[in-house]
Amino acid sequence: MSLSHEDVIRAFHTRRYASMLRCKDIINTAPGEGSNMIIVTGANGQLGSDLVAELKARQIDVLGIDIDDLDITDANAVSSFLNKHMPKSVIHCAAYTAVDKAEDEQELCFKVNAEGTENIAKACKEINAEMIYISTDYVFDIGDSGVPHETDALKGPASVYGKSKLDGEEAVLKHLNKYYIVRISWVFGQNGNNFVKTMLNLAETRDELNVVSDQVGSPTYTPDVSKLLADMALSSKYGIYHATNEGYCSWAQFAEEIMRLSGKACKINYITTDEYPTKAIRPKNSRLSKKSLDEAGFERLPVWQDALERYIKEDRKV
Repeated sequence: MSLSHEDVIRAFHTRRYASMLRCKDIINTAPGEGSNMIIVTGANGQLGSDLVAELKARQIDVLGIDIDDLDITDANAVSSFLNKHMPKSVIHCAAYTAVDKAEDEQELCFKVNAEGTENIAKACKEINAEMIYISTDYVFDIGDSGVPHETDALKGPASVYGKSKLDGEEAVLKHLNKYYIVRISWVFGQNGNNFVKTMLNLAETRDELNVVSDQVGSPTYTPDVSKLLADMALSSKYGIYHATNEGYCSWAQFAEEIMRLSGKACKINYITTDEYPTKAIRPKNSRLSKKSLDEAGFERLPVWQDALERYIKEDRKV
């Protein structure tokens, strides 16, 4: 069964693009005219909302948009919108991110992550705009070599979500020369649902939790990566990058640090992926090399423990 334009709109009003959260107060930034504007898609989402705030703090002309403003799966609408606003850059944060649900909603997932991304890439080419595409560790294979993936490492996504994001990468590479592909993983921030919030909420009612210990990667704190994305948007240093907070951990180690920093007396039991089956297959090795950041002269993000501590301090203020 094919999806109509109305089907896509209805689905996204249920799940949103990136976080399930509305942030209308953040994205009401007046559009500017000319070649200095930056458009951020998925501006209601966990990353998009922090990125818009970061760009505004730098007094950069930014227009944050979401599904109510533009359906990225409508190629004609995307072309018309970008031709109307003529941005210098489009930072494409909008995505279908329900990893397990994607296994049952393959058509919708590909329509958003692959077709939607290609629509934006084509429109950027029409107006000679730059594009920053936010991708994921899920584009890599599920093996556990223990070696950080270089940006050009062999791809082999095992999930529908990973395959759709890889298709998005390939669309950007096909249509554009002025592009950044930025892979992130294990994202957490104040403006959305994430692993940290889940652990903190569960710890309110449980004395112990079982958490997977054989999937290893790096958390990504949205305010930190937003600063890097803003730097990239002003740099013209095009290419493919990995941008997570420094250091590696398993999900179980991440959970233990969450409990320690928050003062929760909740024991974390280490379990294997096989003991916690999910509909979508997760990568066991989500370690991402930062070599490309170093070579381009970009500053690496702070260590993940520092980012987590700042998140928890900020969360206590809310």
